[in-house]
Amino acid sequence: MRAEAGFRAGTMVTIMTACLLVLVLAYLDKARCTGPPFTVDGRSLIFYRIKDSDVCYSDIQFLWLDRGIDQHLFPYTGGITPDGLLVPGTVEYPVLSGMLMWLGALGAHTDAAFLLHSALLLAPFGLLTAWLLGRLAGRPALLWAATPPLLLYAFHNWELPVVATSVAAIAVMASDRWSVRTRGTLAAVLLGVGFCLKLYPGLFVLPLALYVLTAGRGRGRFDVRGAATVIAAAAGTVAAINLPFVIADYDGWRASFAFQLKRQADMSSNSIWYWGLRPLMGGGLRGTEAYHHLVGILSPMVLFVALGLALWLGWKRFERQGVYPWIGVSGAMLCAFMLLHKVHSPQYTLWLLPFFVLLRVPWSLVGAYLAADLALGIGVFRWFDALTRSDAATAEFFVKLGVWSQAALLVVFFFVLLRAPARRAAREPDTVPQASASDARLLVGRTG
Repeated sequence: MRAEAGFRAGTMVTIMTACLLVLVLAYLDKARCTGPPFTVDGRSLIFYRIKDSDVCYSDIQFLWLDRGIDQHLFPYTGGITPDGLLVPGTVEYPVLSGMLMWLGALGAHTDAAFLLHSALLLAPFGLLTAWLLGRLAGRPALLWAATPPLLLYAFHNWELPVVATSVAAIAVMASDRWSVRTRGTLAAVLLGVGFCLKLYPGLFVLPLALYVLTAGRGRGRFDVRGAATVIAAAAGTVAAINLPFVIADYDGWRASFAFQLKRQADMSSNSIWYWGLRPLMGGGLRGTEAYHHLVGILSPMVLFVALGLALWLGWKRFERQGVYPWIGVSGAMLCAFMLLHKVHSPQYTLWLLPFFVLLRVPWSLVGAYLAADLALGIGVFRWFDALTRSDAATAEFFVKLGVWSQAALLVVFFFVLLRAPARRAAREPDTVPQASASDARLLVGRTG
């Protein structure tokens, strides 16, 4: 037991130390785009000159202007113009991310200070995620803590808090302190909080509800009340968090959703729609308008079908094995969203990494995905720079390589995650436990 405890403690120290070091390097990487001299509104003059060529761009620094953040306006007090431009005082993210943006700007008068304050706010969530993953899966948590995505994207946008809520929900379900229904309700609250940060954890509520519906009841006997409680807890959390903003300024609150609905799959979207469908639609204004109209129809329609397929395949696995694989289904739904949504931002890789840690997927596939992510995450900015300077063909090749490689792998992971058993923390230094059907219960919660 002492050897086991010592090994686990050493593993956790390694994971947390690596995560802290990478987070520091991630900030220093983005901070290369900041510094004096500044404009009168606090913008670093160096930002526009090197943000793409040196790949130090971040949405955090970019959004210092044009959203009222530099003016310290309280979020969701603005609106949106008829042509889809946000009025200062409104940001394009759900309300809790907007609050983090506002808090990060307190006391800041330049984009450099805003980036630093935001990094200090976000870093604890990255460390919390590393700690939770280490507790749940052991050494594979280094995939989160010590790989390029965290370095590239930790402070690219406000992703770390939402990832932490999703992983925390899984950790709650892995506990044996409470009943399945109680754990499901608490996890649903966390997913509701995550929805108010970046929306995507809302996808996981239905798989969680189906797990609670089926867990511990045996075939043919279902906990309908428990499943309904999970859905109600998530919905109630979202309503409670959003209601004050709705009451205070409905138009300002609604503008963030309207902005996302109006957003187009353009050259900054990194999506299969832009690189696949757009070339087939022809050039000119008419072709562009037809392309955006078609994407607005196809993207949600195909995504809805894919989400339903993931839920159904999860149910078929429940019928075979007696446990609904809610983590795997959630991961598959996330893959569908990342593939089929009209916008695919590089930092979305952070959303997916915990599923690679928690579920036993082939490391060769994970490595291929990380390589594709590097090609896209670096290549897209070098492409933007090349468009203004020289022949962009080489940079465009790497962008396409990243887009299509990730797309193909997301299709593969959609099915792999649905079938993958759970990892668990190693118990002895020289022993790697074999995955089995019972391992799934470690992460999704005991069914007794």
